[in-house]
Amino acid sequence: MCAPSVAAGVPPETGILASAGLGLGPVGWAMGAVYLVAGAAALRWAMRRAGRRSLGPADRVTLVRAVLVGGVTALVADGGHTWAVVALAVPALLLDLVDGFVARHTRTESDFGARFDMETDAFLILVLSVHAVQFLGPWVLVIGAMRYVFGAAAWAAPWLAGPLPPSQARKGVAALQGAALAAAAPALLPVWAAAVLVAGALGALLWSFGRDVVWLWRSRECGTALIAHGE
Repeated sequence: MCAPSVAAGVPPETGILASAGLGLGPVGWAMGAVYLVAGAAALRWAMRRAGRRSLGPADRVTLVRAVLVGGVTALVADGGHTWAVVALAVPALLLDLVDGFVARHTRTESDFGARFDMETDAFLILVLSVHAVQFLGPWVLVIGAMRYVFGAAAWAAPWLAGPLPPSQARKGVAALQGAALAAAAPALLPVWAAAVLVAGALGALLWSFGRDVVWLWRSRECGTALIAHGE
């Protein structure tokens, strides 16, 4: 595979993935292919549902992040590759600071873009938590599963699907999860330090979800009261 070349029109992320993919085995390549096909289908469905024919500037940044997440997924499925996982996860995490900035400054913020960004974040955290299991134990899966458990609970309790007010604390806690899981690689931190860091991140996540659940429950009670009074 060729090295990345801007002059040749090859996106930088393609070169990064190509370099990481040189050491992949059959499982990694298969998982990468599944991610690519499923991700493309999900994005196409979401765009059609939102009435979008093309991606906005911020959505393209998120798409780059999604491609990097695909690389992380393939590497984690293949086992090992700690440095390669970190090398792809770090830019994917840092670009999370870029897409929101681009959306605000190009005035292209949208519900579609916010959802695309959120789902990319959630899947990256899930994959990084799976990677961390091998050196911290299965308890770290709670971090990756939290978003999906919350979504599943909303099917049984629809009030959990209500809108939440914007929160910088929520965004900060979400960013902390990815950073902690990426830094927890044994080549970067001693196991005890990684465990303390990730446990702290999990504590913050439980607090954030708990706060949102309480807010949604109280909002549900207010909505019930308004209906009872005919408002």
